[in-house]
Amino acid sequence: MTAKVLFTGKTYNTGGRDGGTRSSDGLLNLKLSQPHPAAENLFGAAWSACYIGALELAAAQRKVTLPTLPTVDTEIDLVLDSGSYFLQARLNVSIPGIDREVAQALIDAAHGICPYSKATHGNINVETNLL
Repeated sequence: MTAKVLFTGKTYNTGGRDGGTRSSDGLLNLKLSQPHPAAENLFGAAWSACYIGALELAAAQRKVTLPTLPTVDTEIDLVLDSGSYFLQARLNVSIPGIDREVAQALIDAAHGICPYSKATHGNINVETNLL
């Protein structure tokens, strides 16, 4: 079986005080002057969006009806320790109207489905918290 590319995101970035980013499809066009935690914010936004889709897929696979749409507050920390930079993250997930045990199972499953979660697995400290 051959892997199939479903989508390719393309962005153009410039640095400095007048820096910014824009996507080739025009949906993203942001000024990103330095210094600014833009990379962490954008990473958190992208991860959250993907994670919500993974939660919905996990629910569908388990035939769980979500009474409301889940929300994810993602916190991405840029950390400096002993001269080395690294990231750490917290995904704070709310799935209202679902039994806590079922919600936790969906969160755990979504973490195994989401490509961003897979990309960071074993590379950075990640906490998933049910609110």
